[in-house]
Amino acid sequence: MIQFDWPWALLCLPLPLILRFILPAANTVQDAALRVPFIEDFAADTSLDKTRKLNRWLLMLASIAWILLVLAASRPQWLGDRLDIPVSGRDLMLAVDLSGSMAEEDFAIGNQTINRLQAVKLVAGEFIKRREGDRLGLILFGERAYLQTPLTFDITTVNTLLQESLIGIAGKATAIGDAIGLGIKRLQNLEVNSRVLILLTDGRNTAGEVEPIKAAEIAAEQGLKIYTIGIGAEMVERGGFFFNRQVKNREIDEKTLTAIAEQTGGKYFRARDTEELNKIYSLLDELEPVEQESQSFRPIMALYFWPLGFALVIVFFISVLKATGLSR
Repeated sequence: MIQFDWPWALLCLPLPLILRFILPAANTVQDAALRVPFIEDFAADTSLDKTRKLNRWLLMLASIAWILLVLAASRPQWLGDRLDIPVSGRDLMLAVDLSGSMAEEDFAIGNQTINRLQAVKLVAGEFIKRREGDRLGLILFGERAYLQTPLTFDITTVNTLLQESLIGIAGKATAIGDAIGLGIKRLQNLEVNSRVLILLTDGRNTAGEVEPIKAAEIAAEQGLKIYTIGIGAEMVERGGFFFNRQVKNREIDEKTLTAIAEQTGGKYFRARDTEELNKIYSLLDELEPVEQESQSFRPIMALYFWPLGFALVIVFFISVLKATGLSR
């Protein structure tokens, strides 16, 4: 159906007629009372008839143009059919570590070795695509924590911004506590049972103003559940004096990550390879949704440019008629 966003603009339709009766008429040149019937007079009368016909056409076209302009000013819109939006009630904030250590290449896809961030993008991207009905937000953190995407149903944009993220863009260090604090701030005014923060990091807290445990205490008070994921292989390769050697990965502060999850009612996961990371996200898919009333919307398409365009064409045509008609 068609609706008008500013229907009061239609009250301007009779404005030209009102002005015609209110304002005084323009002075016209009076013809002589006595006319001499010469042949030239017949030619003048013919020219006068053509001018009157042209003026009638111009008046009709100008009236149509005015009606179209008023219709455009009333902002006509096409209101589409009502569409239902699936809503599970979950509000998920995904916090991804972009510190320098995420460049460590200890993950593999087939025969290709990839770094940790590439593995996160690959698996988390699929996780995000399955979030239909959830509102999803994205926090990127390194030395500082930044809100990349607020909570939104537009999961395509969230995934795009995750895929475009770069290692070190937020600093080389790791501010886990600040990332949790930013998540608390963005989720604090929402339903208690639906708020979840998924924190993914490959190291320990080395920067920021808030200690991770203190941030977890505040999150617990706010009813925010945090799931933590430690990403990184069990053994990492380190350069030696003569050759590289395999050493145990001790960069991940599993004790702190476990404490954060347990204090907030969440759970800690360890992702040593892409298969484990994929399993973790599959488990997170099973988070209990909160019953909410279904939401719906009706798509709206603006139509004002159609009457506006036709009005401009008519005005141009009137200008051409006046220029050609008066020059003859």
